[in-house]
Amino acid sequence: MQNGYIESFNGKFRDECLNEQWFQSLSQARDCIAEWRKDYNEVRPHSSLGRIPPSQFAQQQRI
Repeated sequence: MQNGYIESFNGKFRDECLNEQWFQSLSQARDCIAEWRKDYNEVRPHSSLGRIPPSQFAQQQRI
């Protein structure tokens, strides 16, 4: 285990995005990954950030 945060992210990304799709084209893969990334960063609460999304956490840090 080199970096727990990255390994956790990679596992979630693979399980929730890559393994769930059968990409027919590069543009389809890009669109699907962009949607997943937006959900991961702007909607999904993260336990390590006090159960809020990273975008909300970052906004609070700027204040």
